[in-house]
Amino acid sequence: MLLGASFLVLVGSFMPWIDTPLGTVLGAQGAGLWTFYTCMLGFAGVMVPARRLAAAQAALLGAVAVVLPLWQVVHLLGLVGTAGWIPGPGLVLVVGGGVLAGVSAVRLFRGPPA
Repeated sequence: MLLGASFLVLVGSFMPWIDTPLGTVLGAQGAGLWTFYTCMLGFAGVMVPARRLAAAQAALLGAVAVVLPLWQVVHLLGLVGTAGWIPGPGLVLVVGGGVLAGVSAVRLFRGPPA
């Protein structure tokens, strides 16, 4: 699950985050670079044999991949409101990957099912 979340964040970090009539804003032009860096931490968490360390890496990935895109949306809403832009597919993928990473962090902290 953490591998899938990391892949979603990886792909979404470079896709368009905001679509406007004047063009698109790619994630790599802003906070997408930070989400890309943390997705590499998520990929490392997949390979770590220590379950608690992998859970901490998944939690960090989830926090960054949810907070940064939502901050971007709130900041944009404060600047121009809802007129003239829509969230792009990269923004949705990164947030979805962040939620999935958060779920995998919870599952890793709880341990294997009985």
